[in-house]
Amino acid sequence: MTTIPDSAVAPSADPIEIAECPPSEPDAARLLRAFHAEQLHRYGFADPAELTSGEYTAPSGVFAVVYHSATPAGCGGYRWFDKATRTVEIKRIYIAPASRGLGAGRALLSWLECHAVAAGARRAILETGVRNTAALGLFTSLGYRLVDRYVEGRDPTINRALARVLTSEG
Repeated sequence: MTTIPDSAVAPSADPIEIAECPPSEPDAARLLRAFHAEQLHRYGFADPAELTSGEYTAPSGVFAVVYHSATPAGCGGYRWFDKATRTVEIKRIYIAPASRGLGAGRALLSWLECHAVAAGARRAILETGVRNTAALGLFTSLGYRLVDRYVEGRDPTINRALARVLTSEG
């Protein structure tokens, strides 16, 4: 488990820790189901809650749970999208409502990016929905910029694709 210094990411005095795990691990699976339910509520549809664990374990990718004060606060992962262009796709970034605004999302995204860079990635892409203004705000504050859709068939009135160049400096 990695402990993130509070001063780097969170206004809270409670520690934020990140643990790499498969998406099927109980805390991860519970958070993915909560994410799925939130997506259904927000949009009326959602991708399946389950992920293929093989896509989110080395060397294909990674999945992690973020803990705030030892409580599962969120999850997310990345998988290789295009090794030739050294691009990873960040997926399923979710922070439980009680943990939002505490720096857990920022810490998790930073951890995933650092992990991806160590694995050889130089670019990250991701999608989020237009109604998720908090996620859009987080991603753009961290340097992600809108790009053309990269998944065929996605509705541009609902989905937003973003990308950012990754560097070893974060």
